[in-house]
Amino acid sequence: MSNNLILSIETSCDDTAISILKSSAQGLAILASEVSSQIKLHAKWGGVVPNLAAREHVKNIDHLLDFALREAGVSPEHIDVIAVTQGPGLIPALLVGVSYAKTLSYLWEKPLLGIHHIEGHIYANFISVNPKSQILNSKQIRNTEITNKKESSIVQNSKFKIQNSPSIKFPILCLVVSGGHTQLVLMKDHLQYEIIGQTLDDAVGEAFDKVARILGIGYPGGPVVSAMAEKFQDPNDKCQKEKTRNQNGSYRMQDTKYGIQFPRPMLNKKNYDFSFSGLKTAVLYETKKHPELLKDKKYLTEICHEFQQATVDVLVAKTIKAAEAHQPKTILLAGGVSANKELRAQLGEAIKKNLSEVSYIIPALSLTGDNAAMIAAAAAFRWNKMSDAQRKKSISAWKTMQPHANLKMK
Repeated sequence: MSNNLILSIETSCDDTAISILKSSAQGLAILASEVSSQIKLHAKWGGVVPNLAAREHVKNIDHLLDFALREAGVSPEHIDVIAVTQGPGLIPALLVGVSYAKTLSYLWEKPLLGIHHIEGHIYANFISVNPKSQILNSKQIRNTEITNKKESSIVQNSKFKIQNSPSIKFPILCLVVSGGHTQLVLMKDHLQYEIIGQTLDDAVGEAFDKVARILGIGYPGGPVVSAMAEKFQDPNDKCQKEKTRNQNGSYRMQDTKYGIQFPRPMLNKKNYDFSFSGLKTAVLYETKKHPELLKDKKYLTEICHEFQQATVDVLVAKTIKAAEAHQPKTILLAGGVSANKELRAQLGEAIKKNLSEVSYIIPALSLTGDNAAMIAAAAAFRWNKMSDAQRKKSISAWKTMQPHANLKMK
């Protein structure tokens, strides 16, 4: 891989992110990674409001660039390539990042690459994190607004080194799970994608958000549902679960207080597609039967646990089925929902049991959410594969690049 400094920008949804990454023959090293979250702003709406997200991106992006350049100890003339999330995502949000990247490309006279958001999530797996290294200083910013006082904005400071993971071998099967996507992607080489299965309706992350809204337990749905599900496993609970596997590989709860059982949509279908709309509706119908129980925490934790287990059962079963058919050497997990503890653990257990020769790679928790480091990692591989003519053409990409809400991965 050639020596380059890549500045990357991510604004596909409600996180503003900028990263500076160094690529070389030794691998990838992140020099700076800045993320500004808008969770508090959108929580009162129960979801992301596109125009509000775009407004916050505009307010924060300049400050993040300043932070990143200072953290990396570089100036614009040191940057070799600029990369930006071109799609998919919310158009008002994408427009901010793409316009900003185009402006920098023009002013700094640097090549510009548009990166698919899901490609970025996949390539987060090619980043291995070593917490003991002093090479990287990554800042996670959890304010809804950036101030001029850097110290008041930064709430987490972790140092780690990032490099190519040598254990990833092709062909690869990647389970992509996020708020907008649920896909099984087959890769026979770098940047070659074949979608062999995907959701027919709601993405799994979207289903988590909707269930959290039905239960009135907060936003974003993934972390709060997962946290509630963990409480169900409290050993001091007199109604402690007994967990058993059905013949089809799914878990069923026995002897629980409320006896809640949800369907496992499309679990036994021969294809690799998913559906979560019916599962979300099953949760809705359950609560409508017992609205008085929505104030009962044990009832809520049991619903969350059974809902989460239903989604994990389907995701794991479909991934194993696809792997048995396509025989990958590596299985990857990618996307925001890849932070889910049960999914990470149970998929690993299933691979170890059924596909012992297959490697299982999961991204560092710090790289599961939207971030610019993953965009830079994907850009590093794209830049390395480009011809001299393609690289020369990318210098004028600022003239024509446009964001795409439904950008296809190719």
